Amino acid sequence: MNTQKQDMALEIEDLSVEYRTGGGIVRALNSLELSIKRGTALGLVGETGAGKTTAGLAILRLIPHPGVITGGSIRLHGADLLEKTEKQMRSVRGKEVSMIFQDPMTSLNPVRTVEEQIAEAIRQHEKAGRAEALGRAREMLEMVGIPAVRGREYPHQFSGGMKQRVVIAIALSCTPQLLIADEPTTALDVTIQAQVLEMMKELRRKYRMSMLMITHDLGIVADICDEVSIIYAGHVVEHGTLEDVYRNPLHPYTVGLFNSLPNMADRTAKLKPIKGLMPDPSDLPPGCAFCPRCDRAADVCRTRQPPRVHRNAEHYVCCHLYEDKPFQEVSKDG
Repeated sequence: MNTQKQDMALEIEDLSVEYRTGGGIVRALNSLELSIKRGTALGLVGETGAGKTTAGLAILRLIPHPGVITGGSIRLHGADLLEKTEKQMRSVRGKEVSMIFQDPMTSLNPVRTVEEQIAEAIRQHEKAGRAEALGRAREMLEMVGIPAVRGREYPHQFSGGMKQRVVIAIALSCTPQLLIADEPTTALDVTIQAQVLEMMKELRRKYRMSMLMITHDLGIVADICDEVSIIYAGHVVEHGTLEDVYRNPLHPYTVGLFNSLPNMADRTAKLKPIKGLMPDPSDLPPGCAFCPRCDRAADVCRTRQPPRVHRNAEHYVCCHLYEDKPFQEVSKDG
């Protein structure tokens, strides 16, 4: 058991986050469970509003006001980040854990050159003078495919794809142990998306980093990740290796996500969208949060939280369908 713990880069247990607003309490994360093995990549997949970005911000302890972490633990290589002081967390952010934010347009300072912004991260965490930090910043630009001479330019002089490369260079400048990527290609066109994703794969191999890839795109997860967690209403409803989840999706929500993708083998097949909308996080149902949208919901689903049921050591699902019966996959047509 100790050996297994040592192999974990990140362990999140029973994590809950609330936004306490004048209109009520918004429950963004509800007993979230996540784990990432050292050197592997985990995809966190779900619809808009599922709590994906909140999970990433919680790891860095950057939940914006009026958000509050109300319970749980976040362990990075065994150390609970929730027990650290704010001063200690400032040394963790950027050095041990870095985050690539969703929109590169708003992640960069418009009045500073890009090399200065990369150098700032290096000087913040490492004993490096200004000249050394700038030199390393130019090396980072070259590494992400931008000529070093362009380091003297400002963000407005770069395209969206180039801006995202700069953001990645900042995130990797101090070789973090864990990289959180929050929808890193959302604002980019398809061709640039593919280039950025390929670059991220190469850099992850080079630095042997662990990664949390936050996305709604199952194709990106298949390309980048080793394991996948499906999140719904702030709670992981299914987790497993790519082979487990892609070949044998169990939770009706996971099945719905796959059914809503275009069928490349049959171009005439109609998409099957998941009916309804994500529940209001300030008024979650007492039982399974997916129950109002689920065609297979039973009475117990409306009143009691579903248990976690394991298909194998890696693959589990939180669903009443598997509670008291022999294990059986949900039909993709069901």
